[in-house]
Amino acid sequence: SGLDPQAALDKALGSNGYGQYRQVTVIDSHGASAHFSGREALGIHHARAGEQCVAAGNLLASTAVIEAMVEAFEQADGGLPDRLLAAMHAAMAAGGEAGPVHSAALSVVGDLVWPVVDLRVDWADQDPIAELDRLWRAYAPQLHDYITRALDPTAAPSYGVPGDE
Repeated sequence: SGLDPQAALDKALGSNGYGQYRQVTVIDSHGASAHFSGREALGIHHARAGEQCVAAGNLLASTAVIEAMVEAFEQADGGLPDRLLAAMHAAMAAGGEAGPVHSAALSVVGDLVWPVVDLRVDWADQDPIAELDRLWRAYAPQLHDYITRALDPTAAPSYGVPGDE
């Protein structure tokens, strides 16, 4: 609706009276951000804005996890998925969650109405972020071909799979 991030956040938090149980981050297309961690958020919780990013978490090993995420995102090279994965790896290296981590997801929306990256690891016994990173590395070279197929299938390359000869 054209609200700045803080006004949008305030509107969302005031919508049902449970704002103190929520942890919400907002970032607009210009990099302006707002964040909130309610006093009833679970466990150790923290949020911080950085340059073109905002990070938040609860049930953390420590607040250093969020600090590491922001620093890694700001220093990482590459596109948004690469920078987000760098932040996730840094979070784990800084202690991650208070308990074991079994799942991870990467969703990136661009100019289209659907996510151009939507990858998930719903359960891994060990290191779901490394598994998510592996999925991204396999998908990244095909990303633009899938977008082309969605927008103009006649311009998309053949995938050389059975049925697509």
